Amino acid sequence: MTKNRTRRAVAAAAALALVLAGCSSADGEGRPDAANSSITIFNGANGTIVENWNPFSPTQLQPTNGTMHEALFWYNVATEAPPAPMLGTAYQWNADGTELTVTTREGVTWNDGKPFSAKDVAFTFDLIRRTKAINATGLDITSSVARDDRTAVLTFGTKSFTDEASIIGHTPIVPEHVWSTIDDPAKTINPNPVGTGPYRLKSFSSQSYVLEKNPGYWQAGKPQIQNVRYISLATADAASAALTAGQVDWMSSFLPGLDQLLKNHKDLSYVNTPVLTASIFTCSSTAYGCSGPQTDTAVRQAIYHALNRDQLNKLAGGGYAGVASPTLLLPERDKKWIADPAHVTIPGTPDVAKADQILDAAGWVEGGDGIRVKDGQRLSLTIQTVTGWSDFISLNDAMSQQLKEAGIELKPAQLSWNEWNNNQVQGRYQLSLDSIGLGANSNPYHTYQAKYATVTTAKVGEAAQTSGNFARYSNATVDAALDVAGGTNDEAVQKQQYTIIQKEIVRDLPYIPIYVNSLLTEFNTSRATGWPSNDNKYALPASWKIWDNGIVLANLQPAK
Repeated sequence: MTKNRTRRAVAAAAALALVLAGCSSADGEGRPDAANSSITIFNGANGTIVENWNPFSPTQLQPTNGTMHEALFWYNVATEAPPAPMLGTAYQWNADGTELTVTTREGVTWNDGKPFSAKDVAFTFDLIRRTKAINATGLDITSSVARDDRTAVLTFGTKSFTDEASIIGHTPIVPEHVWSTIDDPAKTINPNPVGTGPYRLKSFSSQSYVLEKNPGYWQAGKPQIQNVRYISLATADAASAALTAGQVDWMSSFLPGLDQLLKNHKDLSYVNTPVLTASIFTCSSTAYGCSGPQTDTAVRQAIYHALNRDQLNKLAGGGYAGVASPTLLLPERDKKWIADPAHVTIPGTPDVAKADQILDAAGWVEGGDGIRVKDGQRLSLTIQTVTGWSDFISLNDAMSQQLKEAGIELKPAQLSWNEWNNNQVQGRYQLSLDSIGLGANSNPYHTYQAKYATVTTAKVGEAAQTSGNFARYSNATVDAALDVAGGTNDEAVQKQQYTIIQKEIVRDLPYIPIYVNSLLTEFNTSRATGWPSNDNKYALPASWKIWDNGIVLANLQPAK
């Protein structure tokens, strides 16, 4: 770390101390009792925090789902465990996969004291049926009724076995007595969120917000931490400084020199759980309003072949990254689902000659400055990432140099998280650096349906679905294969359909994979213990992971 970076880090820590007054040091001085216990979380936000607690919104604040609103069941994507009962205790499909009966938990109350029942479940899915804008995965719901206070019956117009995880594990259940009065469930920010989760909203500001434990939470004795504060930090320097100064207890950030950084802090530790494929998102479809050279499939293919991923891992990944697959699945976990052996992994070294050949054939000719041109348009592309995401910033800088070899100009842009996210959701970008992975479960359907289905995207200027098809990709062959795969629980049939999908997406590359990124999560044990570890993956540790976030917070204990 240079002297200038050190000065910035110290300044950042000093500024943060004003926001986090009262926090103890990284070495555990002044540990509070349970009644006054508090932890601070940095989940990647920077800049001004925009309030939004709508569990159906693509711009919701991260703890909305899992921490305040809960689903019927919870899937631990860090393991192969079956779904764990939450607001639901049992479920059963009819023989043809068109009717799902769910038994709901007794003794649950909303955080405003009103009782929860199966009627709230039926109302939630009927609200989704009636409101296309909040139907994130395009569920074909035809009816949703409560037979009694403990039994909800959901009926679908098509076989929906493969949607099971989305239905029971990734749909937030909302209270009928609140949401029946909301005029537009897609646009509300839900300023006074009423949920069943372990925490409820206490206070909000544009730089931080605080959740307090739900005293009526249905899991006896949980949570034990009284207050949870979420903060915004601008840079990796600020994150490093806050962590080592003991002002952040939980964060998932790529911090250069992490082992050395934590060396002299006995209460600080980290885990690495790589499951996300760092990728270049492209606004790919002119039919959906995208514009720029990236809408040319040949340009996307050339970028794919011109990248030197081994070098990128050394320069930006810190050597922590794993090898990705062009199918966007995880090579180790998902190998049985990858049809073509040639597509299990991506080459680490570039093939600039192949990139040149592809661009030549597509009519992109070298210009006077070395950057290719076609029909008067330079092959110049802007790629966005979030200010403070140091590994992604390094990736963009390195890729800019690599792609010049193929006559492609890459212009990095750093934005606040809010602006970056809004651009992706609205399709107002050319290229964007982000990660893909962690579907509702490990079945490829949940990656492919979310990222490649026409039903999960929208025209530029309109919001794509939450965690949806931000590439604006639309392919009738892919849609048809997804419909078949989603209508069966026969793995052999699903594999046939995924073979079709993989052939299309490996050619079209609306998302260009780079590597399986490290997932470094840092903890401070001076105020709370019970964090997930590689030996106890009771949840994915990442501080930004919805659903898992609530599980982790419910299981923490104040440090003794």
